[in-house]
Amino acid sequence: MYYKLNLFHGPESGKYEHETDQTTIGMPSFSVSMLLVVLSLLSFLSLICEAAPEYRYHFCSNETTFKPNSNYQSNLNHLLSSLTSNATRESGYYNATAGQSPDTTVYGVFLCRGDVSTDSCQTCVATATKEIVEQCPVGKVAVIWYDECMLRYSNQSFFSTMDEVPNVSLYNTQNITEPDRFKELLGTAMNDIASRAPNAPSGAKKFATKEAKFTDLQTLYTLVQCIPVLSTSDCNRCLRIVIGTLPSCCNGKQGANVLNPSCNVRYEVYPFYQVQAVPPPPTPVLLAPPPPAPGKRKFSLLIIVAIVAPILVALLLLPISYYFLSRRARKNYNAVPDENASKEITTVESLQFDFATIEAATNKFSDDNKLGTGGFGEVYKGTLPNQQEIAVKRLSRSSQQGAQEFKNEVILVAKLQHRNLVRLLGFCLEGEEKLLVYEFVPNKSLDYFLFG
Repeated sequence: MYYKLNLFHGPESGKYEHETDQTTIGMPSFSVSMLLVVLSLLSFLSLICEAAPEYRYHFCSNETTFKPNSNYQSNLNHLLSSLTSNATRESGYYNATAGQSPDTTVYGVFLCRGDVSTDSCQTCVATATKEIVEQCPVGKVAVIWYDECMLRYSNQSFFSTMDEVPNVSLYNTQNITEPDRFKELLGTAMNDIASRAPNAPSGAKKFATKEAKFTDLQTLYTLVQCIPVLSTSDCNRCLRIVIGTLPSCCNGKQGANVLNPSCNVRYEVYPFYQVQAVPPPPTPVLLAPPPPAPGKRKFSLLIIVAIVAPILVALLLLPISYYFLSRRARKNYNAVPDENASKEITTVESLQFDFATIEAATNKFSDDNKLGTGGFGEVYKGTLPNQQEIAVKRLSRSSQQGAQEFKNEVILVAKLQHRNLVRLLGFCLEGEEKLLVYEFVPNKSLDYFLFG
C-alpha cells in the first residue's frame, strides 16, 4: 500500500477543507447531520477492517511434485487445516508436521507480521491456505507471502534452518527526493532494527520497527522480522542478506519490501504497521471561566460548535483518506523475483504450438467447435492430446502485424498471469495463420471467478 505525500497538497485537499467549512456553519439541524455523518463513517470503517489480506508473491518448486489424491496430498490437507486452526495464537507463529512415512511427510509454518491482531492473522492464514493450493496444485515445496502473513510447506524439515532463496523484491515506482540523504537515513534505521530483532528474548517475536524523520512532511517507517525459532546468528545473517539487496533493487524508491522464507524487511514513507502511540502530556488544570452573560449564551454555543465540528470531521475522515490513497498507490508495486525463485518465459519456442496439433484439437476448425466471432477473428474450442481443453483465437488474415511483432506481443501477454485473467498457453505462427491458444474457461458469470 503506497501513496504520494504530495497528494495532500493537491486541489482535492483544498476542496475538502472548503466543504468542511461549509458544514460548520449549520444551524439547529447541525447535530442531526453530524450524527448521520458519524454513523455512515463508522459503518464504512467497519468494512475497511474486514478487508482481505494484501497479496504479495508466491513461489512453487517444479522440481518435486506429488500425484493428485496421493498420501502426500492427504497429509498436506491435514497440515493446512492444522495451521488454520492454530492461527489465533498470540505469538503469530506456528509450525506443524503431518504424516509418518518419510516419503509423504509434510512440514509447514505460518508467520504473521509482528503487529497484526489475532483476527487479522487468522484471516490471512485462512486465505493463504486456500490460495497456495490453487497456485501450486501439485508442488511439494511452496511459499506464499501477504502483507500480513507468510505461509510455507515442504517435504523436507526446515523449521530452524535459515534459507537464502527464494528472495523477492517489491518496490514502489515513485522516486524519493534527496536520494543520497534518504539512503543514509535508511541505512542507519535498518542497522538499528536489524541489530535489535535477532536479540529478542527466547520465545518472543524477532520483530522490530523504527520511525525516523526525513522531511517536514515525510517520515521513514522501517520494519524487520525473522522466524522466531531461528538462532540469533541465523536471524542476523538473514536480515543482512535481504537488506543487502535493497541498493540493487530499490535504490531511490519511496518504499520497498524484500521477502524471504526465513525473514523479511520493509520500509515506507507512510505508517504501514501499528505505530505505538506516544503518551499524551498531562492535561493542565484550567480555572473555570466566568458564566457568560444571558445575551451571549447562544453566541458562545455557536462558536464552540464551529470549533469542535471541523476537528471531529477531520479525525473521522483521516482513516478514510489514508485507506483510499493507500489503495491508489498500491498499484505502483513492481515485483522483481530472484533468479532462483522461478523460471520466467524468455524464449518464443517455449510457447509455440504446431499448426497440425491445433488443427487436430479443433477438428480442423469445424463450425461445431466455434465459440464465437469477434472483430479480430474467430474463437474455437479444442482439446489437446493430453486432454487439456483450450480456446483458440484464429486471427484475421487481413491483420498487418508482422511475425516478430506478433511473437513479442505473445511473450508480453504470457507473462501477465493472474488468477482473474484467462491464461495464455501459447501461439501458432505458420504461413498466414496467426493463432493464440488460451486455457478454456467455462461460460460462467464474472462474480463466480472473482469470489467463487
